Amino acid sequence: MTFVKTFLRDESGASAAEYALILAVVGAAIGVAAFALGSEVKIAIDSATSDVRECNTTTGCTNP
Repeated sequence: MTFVKTFLRDESGASAAEYALILAVVGAAIGVAAFALGSEVKIAIDSATSDVRECNTTTGCTNP
């Protein structure tokens, strides 16, 4: 009977569940942000790649 009372008063499992819930929410937020910014990052990388190629093939570099 003492074990049951101790088990019911123990809150360490609740803390672990709360941490797991926080991690799930943060992970979901990171996933949504990555999905939302993915196309913008691709556009920026493609633009930088184009600028580097142009600079390497011509003398039209704007920043020597």
